[in-house]
Amino acid sequence: MNEYIPPAYLAPRPVQYRMSLAVGEHSARHVRRIVRSLLSEWEMTELTDAVELGVTELVANVVRHVRDRRCVLLVLRLKTGVRVEVTDSSPQLPRMRRELSADAEGGRGLVLLDALVDKWGVDQGPLGGKTVWFECGPTESGLGAR
Repeated sequence: MNEYIPPAYLAPRPVQYRMSLAVGEHSARHVRRIVRSLLSEWEMTELTDAVELGVTELVANVVRHVRDRRCVLLVLRLKTGVRVEVTDSSPQLPRMRRELSADAEGGRGLVLLDALVDKWGVDQGPLGGKTVWFECGPTESGLGAR
């Protein structure tokens, strides 16, 4: 018996997703939904927890530290995992604080990111902005690399 297969199933899976947006306090929820959908489509659901937490941190940093709150999100499928990049116009580079007081309300996000992903970094842009990125691949625990 012949079956109709919609063209969406016949097309090759995209290897990247790019979106320009202005973020607000509730944007991380929407970005997580997009990332979850991509990871499902790419059959990388074991990375969902780590990637969602990582992208939440990067978007939250744009909300807190970038005046116009505009950024570009890029999610790339790699052979062995995924890479997420968030580019913004702020020249201020993020810094990971190793020592925080117990009642500090911020400063733990990059420490968390560092614990969950294989690697992360910051690239300065030619026009003064920056790109903060991380890469995450599968592990036995199903979270990120560590």
